[in-house]
Amino acid sequence: MTESASPYISHPRILVLGVQPGTPPFRIVQIDGQVVGEARAVTDVLAAAAAYGIPVHDMDDPDVVRWVGGDKFTWTLH
Repeated sequence: MTESASPYISHPRILVLGVQPGTPPFRIVQIDGQVVGEARAVTDVLAAAAAYGIPVHDMDDPDVVRWVGGDKFTWTLH
């Protein structure tokens, strides 16, 4: 019997997109597929989550937050 293995792909409610140019640079935050604002620091992501009633206990948990184009420490363009 052969089973096909499929990798687990999470679908978190919070999506933080890559760094955008600006003064200062920022990242677009989506919740449930809708753009809810800009984040200039990880605290802005936490504030957006709180505004939508989403508890965040671990910013590195891929089931909670997906970071695109960097991680929670990426806030400038390279």
